[in-house]
Amino acid sequence: MSAIHKVIGTETEFGISMRNAPDFNPVLASSIVVNSYAGLRAKIQWSHEEESPGRDARGFGPEGGMMPDIDGGLVNVVLGNGARFYVDHAHPEYSAPEAYDPLEATLYDKAGEVVLARAATEAQPLLEDGQSLVIHKNNSDGKGNSYGSHENFLINRELPFSDIVDFFTTFLVTRQVYTGSGKLGAENGRAAVPFQITQRADFFEEEVGLETTLKRPIINTRDEPHGDPSKYRRLHVIIGDANMSEVQNLIKLGSAALILMAIEDGAIPDSLRLAKPVDATWQVSHDLDLNLPLELAEGGTATALELQGRYLEWAKKYAENTDLPGPYEQVLEEWEAVLADLEKDPLLTADRLDWAAKYRLLREYQDRDGLDWDSPKLKLLALQYHDVNPAKGLFYKLQSAGRIRRLFTPSEVDAAVSEPPHRTRAYFRGKSVRKYGDALVAANWDSLVFDSGEETLKRVPMMEPLRGTRELVAELLDRSEDAAALLRALGEGDE
Repeated sequence: MSAIHKVIGTETEFGISMRNAPDFNPVLASSIVVNSYAGLRAKIQWSHEEESPGRDARGFGPEGGMMPDIDGGLVNVVLGNGARFYVDHAHPEYSAPEAYDPLEATLYDKAGEVVLARAATEAQPLLEDGQSLVIHKNNSDGKGNSYGSHENFLINRELPFSDIVDFFTTFLVTRQVYTGSGKLGAENGRAAVPFQITQRADFFEEEVGLETTLKRPIINTRDEPHGDPSKYRRLHVIIGDANMSEVQNLIKLGSAALILMAIEDGAIPDSLRLAKPVDATWQVSHDLDLNLPLELAEGGTATALELQGRYLEWAKKYAENTDLPGPYEQVLEEWEAVLADLEKDPLLTADRLDWAAKYRLLREYQDRDGLDWDSPKLKLLALQYHDVNPAKGLFYKLQSAGRIRRLFTPSEVDAAVSEPPHRTRAYFRGKSVRKYGDALVAANWDSLVFDSGEETLKRVPMMEPLRGTRELVAELLDRSEDAAALLRALGEGDE
């Protein structure tokens, strides 16, 4: 067995509220947002035919035992960049297109903020006078509710799932020092703190499990590959915050991909198992000084920073002996720099980590206005950090002031809103939306369904995430004037 290329995708449930609307219905408001988006899109049914969210990677549980939430897919569009934009329970969700590497995945995650901001603006004419929609890229409403920001990594089916549990759990627990987006207070019965590193840690209650909304596990076992199940798994990582910072997202996605590749290649020599991983999850988040000793299962203790340092060294050694795409060198440089700065003074990372940027900003307001940690004004400021409206979001104000680093220009992000990635199957999906949108009737991640005017609908399988790329299908799409011509060409054996 050897490591396979890490195709990466992100999914973000956005917080939503409406000003001056006492009877605010989040499901209705989310539907208005998705339906109002005026960018390139195809409003089609999301096909659940190939999806089995109840299938457990540990090899037990009923096949398809958890029925998909059909109501959540009633308002659904596929965007011209290959992403899915839909209503998931009481939130608008942007599921980014499959990306070739962590830098590209970071770009398309950032494009989601633009999509949501534009959709909220375009929904404004449908609201009553004085009302306005507010969209936040965060993970907690401060009222006991948490919503997800998930990462997806393509991994080798041959890798025993037990290896992921053994070698990836401690990495996920300790990486919170550079993946958190910062939060006032604690929830879910955890110990009281004025401020903590992450928004999600308080809500994790199990080490391993299938759930994503209750009894959340550190390692999620959903076995839904969205590809050839004989070759692939899709590791669904649910322990992580929604990040505004581009540099932070690159480190988060890239470091995880590197460690997963190293696990597949047997290059992680020690599991570094924690004695109490669930407790350690919220303890790491509550430890702003980053010096809490965590008890190891085999005896002894180590801090989150010390454990992350071990993972970094293993990843660097692995990269030296492996031919990896270019962005991973940047990932390693940023990862090493952020750990070094966190060790010196966490606030040195305020130019690239959301939690540090938010903490520094809130401390500045405290010093200026004499605010306590439980001040309503401070709570409002903490929430406003995540507002996706570029005219109001405090993150964007810090970025405009040069206090937070960028990886992409505004024009690069804008292009990613409508143009799909070129090196994954998202290219075929996105370009089909652009050229054959009227003929598309259904989609999921590994297929498209066309109505070409014949008696039966035609499903085009897309089981290989690294096929359907610009290199393979651009010429085919150029010469296929309509969906019928495309289907004929595919039937004749064109890629």
